[in-house]
Amino acid sequence: MKGRIARGNVGLRSGGAEKPGRGEAGGEPVTELPNYYFRIRENGAAVYRVETQTRNSRLEMTEIAAVNARNGSVKAHGSHELSPEDDAAIADWLAARQSVLAAREAEQGRACIEALNLTAQWAQSKADPEALEAVSDALLLAMHDLRAVLVRKKANRLSDKDERVQP
Repeated sequence: MKGRIARGNVGLRSGGAEKPGRGEAGGEPVTELPNYYFRIRENGAAVYRVETQTRNSRLEMTEIAAVNARNGSVKAHGSHELSPEDDAAIADWLAARQSVLAAREAEQGRACIEALNLTAQWAQSKADPEALEAVSDALLLAMHDLRAVLVRKKANRLSDKDERVQP
């Protein structure tokens, strides 16, 4: 059984005689600690094994691997060899993380549309000439670049679609 931690109370428990569902402070829900902790990095995560059954009843985290969420590679840390349980936990985390990243990436397009609309409203109704002068060239270049990318991608999609339809 992994250690338990009371929310709002950092006292660790390693099982014992307390009432189930109650922390040291009384009334606080107790949460089981996970076996693994994933410290998120820009391209993935460092993977730590969480150990609570230590001789001093202290929480220990041992780095066991590094994961690249973009390409799915997993590298054991130092001379550590990953167990099948480690591999399974990392694979589960990686699948969930890639799902989160894909959803976040899809949201970027919608957020861009909203930002463009808000910027247009600001430029039309609130911006003074000095503020517009400060950002106009950069905005025009960014929008031109975005338009060129969107047109090229749309043309590629239509071209690919036509190739699949024609015998």
